[in-house]
Amino acid sequence: MSRIHLLTPRLANQIAAGEVVERPASVIKELLENSLDAGATRVDIDVEQGGVKLLRVRDDGRGIAHEDLPLALSRHATSKITDLDDLERVATLGFRGEALASISSVSRLLLTSCAEDADQAWQVETEGRDMNPRVQPAAHPQGTTVEVRDLFFNTPARRKFLRTEKTEFGHLEEVVKRLALSRFDVAFNLRHNGRTVLSLRPAHTEQEARRRVASICGPAFVEQSVTIDQERGGLRLWGWVGLPTFSRSQADLQYFCVNGRMIRDKLVAHAVRQAYRDVLFNGRHPTFVLFLELDPAVVDVNVHPTKHEVRFRDGRMVHDFLFSTLYRALADQRPDGQAPGDAGSLAGAEALQSTGPVNTVSGIDAGVFSGQTRMPLHEPAAGWSVPPVTRPEPGQLAAATRSYADLYGEPAAPSMPMAEVEAGEVPPLGYAIAQLHGIYILAENAEGLVVVDMHAAHERITYERLKQAMDLEGLRSQPLLVPETLAVSQRQADCAEEHAQWFARLGFALQRMGPETLAIREIPALLRQADAAQLVLDVIADLMEYGTSDRIEAHRNELLATMACHGSVRANRRLTLAEMNALLRDMEQTERSGQCNHGRPTWTRMSMAELDKLFLRGR
Repeated sequence: MSRIHLLTPRLANQIAAGEVVERPASVIKELLENSLDAGATRVDIDVEQGGVKLLRVRDDGRGIAHEDLPLALSRHATSKITDLDDLERVATLGFRGEALASISSVSRLLLTSCAEDADQAWQVETEGRDMNPRVQPAAHPQGTTVEVRDLFFNTPARRKFLRTEKTEFGHLEEVVKRLALSRFDVAFNLRHNGRTVLSLRPAHTEQEARRRVASICGPAFVEQSVTIDQERGGLRLWGWVGLPTFSRSQADLQYFCVNGRMIRDKLVAHAVRQAYRDVLFNGRHPTFVLFLELDPAVVDVNVHPTKHEVRFRDGRMVHDFLFSTLYRALADQRPDGQAPGDAGSLAGAEALQSTGPVNTVSGIDAGVFSGQTRMPLHEPAAGWSVPPVTRPEPGQLAAATRSYADLYGEPAAPSMPMAEVEAGEVPPLGYAIAQLHGIYILAENAEGLVVVDMHAAHERITYERLKQAMDLEGLRSQPLLVPETLAVSQRQADCAEEHAQWFARLGFALQRMGPETLAIREIPALLRQADAAQLVLDVIADLMEYGTSDRIEAHRNELLATMACHGSVRANRRLTLAEMNALLRDMEQTERSGQCNHGRPTWTRMSMAELDKLFLRGR
C-alpha cells in the first residue's frame, strides 16, 4: 500500500464534480443559484447541443470583484458563509463553494464579471487540463457571465453516460422551470440552439405570478387549482394545489419550495399523500406548486450533495401543518365554492381562455375528468340568455328530506332539515329535471347543464357521515383473550413506549414485556379482522420516520368506505324529483363531495356557451 499523500487540486475537484456535476442540468442549477444569490433580476441562458457544447448564463447581479475572480474558482471559497453560525441558518441557495471549482475541472470555463462599483470588467479563464486561472480585462456591463464549453471533454467515461441531446435538454429545462417558480421576481430567458424556449418576465403581482405558473405548468393547472395561504406557529404555506380531478399519471407536476429552495422530501411527499388520500383516484398523482417559509435556523439544508433534500428540526410539526392545511383546503371544495381561477385570476388573459367544449375524459396527463370545476353563484355571461330555472314548489325541499332519509338506512339523515333556497337564488348544482338510465341525475342551474352520478355522490355523503359518527363515538377497544407478542428491536420498543398514550387513543393497548418485546392486549373493535401485529409494526415504522402515522385511520376509513359503498343508492333505482333535489342539496353541504370514496368524480357540467358551441348555435 502506498503512503498517504495529498490529492492534486485537479483530482480533488474532479472527485467533487462527481457529486455536483452529474449532467448539463446540474451545471445550470449551480450557475443559476449563484446568479440568484448575487441579486440578479434578469437571467439569460444560452444552450447548445443539450448543454454539452455550450452553457452560457448571464445575469445583472452584483458581480465579482477583480481580486476575487481567481479565488472564485477555488474549492471551498465562498462569500455566503463565514462561520458555523452561518452554516446553521443558511439563507442562500449556495454556500459550500464547490460548484465553480468542480465545473471548471471537467470543462473549459470562462467567467466575465463587472462588480457594481467597478469601472472595469475582468475575465478569468480555466480548463480542466491544468486548472491555472488566467485573468485579463474585458468588456461587460454590471453582472456576471459564465460560459461552460465542452463539458466532460477531459473525462470521456463520464460523457458516455450522457443521454441524447433532447433528453439532456429536457432535464435542463426542468431545472430552469423549477428555479423560475421559486423566484417570481426574476426574469428568465432560455434559448436552445438559437431558438427561444422560455421567456418569463418578472412577476410582482398575484396576477403576474399566476401567469408565470400557467406558462410553466399549463393553463389547465391554474384553472383547476386551489389557492392556499396559511400561517401558523412560525410556518407559512402558500401556493396552488390541483383539484383531485386534475391528477397526473406520474409525479411530474409537483413543485415544493422551502425558503426559496426547490426540494424533494419524503416528509413533504408523505404529508401530501395523506391529504389527498380520500379524494384521489387509484394510481394517480396530485399536482401542486407550494412554498413553505420558516426560520432558516430550524431547517438544515446541508444534508445532501445536490441540496435536493432538507431536514427539519421539528419534522412532526411541519408534517402536521402541511397535512392539516392541505386536507382542509381540499375538504372545503364544494359546489358552492368559488371557481378555482376566480379570485385574483387572469381575467382576460389568453393563457387561461377555455377552448372548445369540456371533454371530461380527454388526455391521461391532462387529468382525469378535468371538466369538473367548482361553480360560483353569479350571473351568466353576456351574449346569451338563460330561461328561468325550474324550481320546486315552496316547502317541497323540506318534504323531500323526509323521503330522502329512506335512502340512508344507517346512519339516518341529519335531524336538521335542509334550508329552503331563498327566492330568486339558484343553488350551485341547480334543480333536478330528469334521471338518465337510472344512473345519472340531470339538473339545470344558472349556467347550464349539471350531470351527477347519483351512486358516487350518495356514496361520498354516506361515507362522510359515517366518519363523523365514528369521530364522535371514537374507536372502541376489544380485549384479546390471548395477548399477541411481538419481537421488535429496542428502538422500535422505545418508540411504542413513547407513544403509548397515542396508541391508546386509537384503541390499541400495548405493553412492553422486555427490552425487545411488545404485547398487544387490546385492539380496535372495528379492526378485529385486520392483522394487528403487522399494523402495529407499520405504525411504529411511520412514527420513527415521520413522527406521525395514519395507518390505523386508513384501515378504519377503508372499512367505512366499504360500508358506505354497500349502503348507498344503487343504479337503476328510480328517484323522484324531490329525492334528486335533496341529494343535490346534500352534495352542496358535504365535504369532498366532488369525488366518491374511490377518487372518481361525482358530477360535471356544461355551460350554455359550451352547449351552443357544440350545436353550432349563433353561426
